[in-house]
Parts: sequence; structure tokens; C-alpha cells
Amino acid sequence: MYEERVAWVDSGVSDKLTLRPASQVMNLDRLGSFHQSRLSFMRTLVRRIMSEQWDISRKRFDLDEDGYGTVIYEVRTPHGLYSFVLFSHYLDPEERNDRVIACQWDLTMALCEGAVSEEQLEGLRENVPKQEAGRVDARVFVLSRANRSARNFDYVVNELAAGNQPDLKKITEVGYLYRTTAVYGSGKLGMADWNKVKGKHADFCRPFAGEMFTCYMLRQFSLEQAEHIAQQHSPETAVPMDDVIKRYFGIGNSTGLGMAPYLINHPQLISQWIEMRETALARVRQQGEVTSAHIEHLQRMIQKAIQHLREITSDDERQHHRNKDSIVELQEVADWIENQAQQISSWSVLTQHVEQLYSLETQEILNSLLMELYPALVDDLDDHMGIDECYDLKPEMSLAELRSVIESRYDWALAIDFTEPDSQHLFWYRSMEKLEPRLGECECDIGKEKEMALAIGRLTRECYDLIEQCLAEHPNTDVVRFLLRHPAQKGIIRRIQAMSQHFYGDIQANLVDKEMLPIHLLRCKLSFFGVSKFDPRSKLWVRNTMFQGAPLLSDIGHSFADDWYFPLTPAQVKEVGNESIS
Repeated sequence: MYEERVAWVDSGVSDKLTLRPASQVMNLDRLGSFHQSRLSFMRTLVRRIMSEQWDISRKRFDLDEDGYGTVIYEVRTPHGLYSFVLFSHYLDPEERNDRVIACQWDLTMALCEGAVSEEQLEGLRENVPKQEAGRVDARVFVLSRANRSARNFDYVVNELAAGNQPDLKKITEVGYLYRTTAVYGSGKLGMADWNKVKGKHADFCRPFAGEMFTCYMLRQFSLEQAEHIAQQHSPETAVPMDDVIKRYFGIGNSTGLGMAPYLINHPQLISQWIEMRETALARVRQQGEVTSAHIEHLQRMIQKAIQHLREITSDDERQHHRNKDSIVELQEVADWIENQAQQISSWSVLTQHVEQLYSLETQEILNSLLMELYPALVDDLDDHMGIDECYDLKPEMSLAELRSVIESRYDWALAIDFTEPDSQHLFWYRSMEKLEPRLGECECDIGKEKEMALAIGRLTRECYDLIEQCLAEHPNTDVVRFLLRHPAQKGIIRRIQAMSQHFYGDIQANLVDKEMLPIHLLRCKLSFFGVSKFDPRSKLWVRNTMFQGAPLLSDIGHSFADDWYFPLTPAQVKEVGNESIS
């Protein structure tokens, strides 16, 4: 089941590790069962902020009594100076819409390089609230917007104004004050492109670091704004929120199909993410010393994960049952560990046992927990999550060699029967209104001729069949001669050739099958972001929570326990033995 690979151990040093094969890892159901890990981008960002002690302060806080106005945070890091600019607006409740088609929001924001002059601020004030309808310049490298939580924001403000702390039970149901619906970067709307950010700003040169920092700062502002409004409304009775409750607040997020194509269009980058994750897991399985202290720590983490799952509220029946089943299975795993502790010579013994008996969800929860045991075996891989993608065509390759590559690396695609109607039931397209990816059904939706090239399995099969026909007539021909006959195959051939050098990357599933669940694509990418509390609203979009349990700006400079994975309501923290920031 496992495959020997040369994998990273330290910078410039390699070691042979046995990694899980792509046929196992790149299964769509498994990808849809991933959870955050120590290598998730939120986790690595917070570790960097805390270890480097970033200096983040309010340079401007011009809000009226209802919290509307302009705020600028100044961010000083070891490598540079940045400004985080927010515009808080009145929004008619009837205009509040979390879908991408919305054109007004409670809050809009931008992450900018350097200090912001008054002239630049006016330009931002004119354009940032418009989002897609506006334009900014390359001094901006992240743009975002957010809406207040209809269930929590006013409630929390009113409680603080009355001198009370918000009820923890209510917060557990909705663990945020704001929900973001889009975070843009990489050159969109005139912003700095990724090459500039990566080359000029060392603090944000890792994948999605700027976007994650924007969400982290949104969370900080949401807490400060709620306290400000409470103080303005009732200065004699208002109280600040307790820090332990503040840490339990995160940022809500709604993610739909717009995120899905990224995983298909950037297979080399996704391969790198997954290979680093699998390398970390392999190190733990094969190099992590198993001691009684490690076993006790794992048992505490399992109980924490169980309680975390109990606290998730989801109306999605499928996700509800997955969470419920994992609660039962994780407890069975904990019982097995207690009974077999003396026989666990390596963590491979445990993971093989779990793979044989339990669901993908439970397997991947346990894998995330195992990585928490050994920071020294995992955290250096953060430096290798990025990659310069290259998809150069190799026209000189023999066509017979290309066929062999397809047969060995894309056997999963060749095994799909695309003559079955259900196997080509869906098609991906981009809407004209918002230029956002959508899914259509071939039987009832128009636009099939505008299909996006995301059905990699089908495209590979079509290419393979043409190669077979060509080789039957010309057994010694090469790729360039084949493309003279079939120029439309250039894109898929470039991809196949490029991906033959990468271990993971291609999702081994038919992405246009009638039963395909796009939610798995979203879940996979969100797990690398580091979100928690997945709550599917359909098979097309999901709500989740970001940075819940993470340290606050006021925690910078103090001791930091990087243990905010699977966050729990503060009332439960002590009960399961979770360490907290001191």
C-alpha cells in the first residue's frame, strides 16, 4: 500500500520514507476528509507572527458610535512595514447577502505595502468598497469583504453594553462575529501579482499567507469593533470581553465552487502541498519515538477532537452522520490504544489498524493529531509548501513513451467508462455575470460548448484513444507529429508530461460524473488553509470557521502553546486537558 520515496528531512538532506501512494491519497472521498494540520497556512502564519513578535498596532480608529468609519492597522515585521485598511459601512439588513453576486457589504478591507498616505487612503476609500467593480494599484496585494453575523453581532454588543459576557453556549453554535465571502489576491483588480509578493515581501511569500493574514486581522477588528460599539452605547455599564472568550471567536467563511478549479488548474502546487503533508505523516509514522508520554498526549488530543466534533452544528445530514460516526470511532481508537499501548512499537501499527477498520474521516483526523506530537519532524516542511510551476511541452518525446506514461500514471482515468451517460452528466463553465465557476447538467443546461477543461480523466481518455489510433499507423512517431494532426490535444499532453515528474497532484476521480461531490474539492483546499467546523449547505458550498481558538494580538510577546487545533468552547478546555496560552 505504501511507496518508498526520497522525501525531505532537513534542508539539503534527504532520507527514504515510505509515503502513501497517490492512488490512496488522491482519492476524492479521502481528499474530502482532510482536516487542518500543523502545515495548514493559518497555523504556520500564527507561529510566524508569534515567534517573530510582529508589532501590530492601530494607527487610525475613526469609528462612530455605531462602528462605521475607517480603521488602519500598522504592521511591522522583521522584513517590512504594511498597512491593513478597513472601511465599515452601514448596510441595510435586506441588502446583506453572503453570495458572490452581492455588491454591498458591512465591511471591506485591503492589505497594503508600506504606510498609507492620505491620498492613497482616498483612492482606497473610493475603490475598496466596490470590490470587483473597483480598481486598486500594485501597492495592494489582498482585498476582501465581510458581513456581520446576523445571529451573533448585535447579541454580543448588547451583552457587553449591559455589563455581561456573551453566553458560551450561543457562541458555540456560531463562533464568529463576521463572515467573509471572498478574499482576493494575485493580481486581481490591479493588485500586486504573486511574483511581486513572493519576491518583495518575505513575510507573505508562502502560499496564501497574505490572504490568511487578512482574515486574521478581520477577526481582531471584529472583536475591537464590538467592544467599541458597546462602550459608545452604554459607557457606564459596558465591559470588555474576556480574553478567553475572544480567543474562541473566529471568522466565518462561505466557500462555493469558485475555489474548486484551483485544485485542478494547479496540480504541481497541490502535489507539493500534499507531498509535504504526507512526508510529515511518514516521518511521524517511521521516525517518531513512541513513549508513554506521547501516548498520553495523543489520548488527550483524541478526546479534544471528540468534543470538537460534538460541538459542531450542521444541518447537512451527511456531515452530521460523518461527525457522529467519527465520535464513536475515535473513542474506539482511544480504547484500543489504552489496551494495546505496550504493543505500539511505532505509529505505523496504529495507522494500519485504523485504516483497516475505520472511516476515512476518522483516519484523517488521527493523521492530523499524530503530526501534532512531533513539531520537530513537521514544522520545517513549511518552507517547502511553495513551488514554481512549469508545464513546458516536450515535443520530442516519443508517442509510445507518452502512451506508457498515461498507462502508468493515469490508469485511474483509463478505468472509467465514459460511454455511460452518468459519467458525463456534468460540465464546468464560468458564469458571465460574475466570471465565477459553475456546474451545469448536460441534460437540462445550455452552455456545454463553453465547458472549462476540468474533466482531466475524460480528456486523458480521449487523448489516449487518439494516441492508440496514431501508433497503430505510425508506431515510431513522436509527440510533435501527433500534435500536427491533433492540435487540440496540446493542453492535456503538456499536463500529462509535466505531472509525470510529480508524485501527487491529479485528483483521481471523474469530475463530471453525476454522483461527484464538489464539496470534497472545497474541503481539501480549506483543510490546507486550516479551517474548522465544516458545515455543508449543499454539495456546492460550505460554511466553516477560520482562526477559532487562535491567539490574539495582545498575546504576541507572551508564551505561546501552538495548540489551537480542533478548538473547544472555553468551558470544555480544562476538562479535556487542553493547554492554553499563558
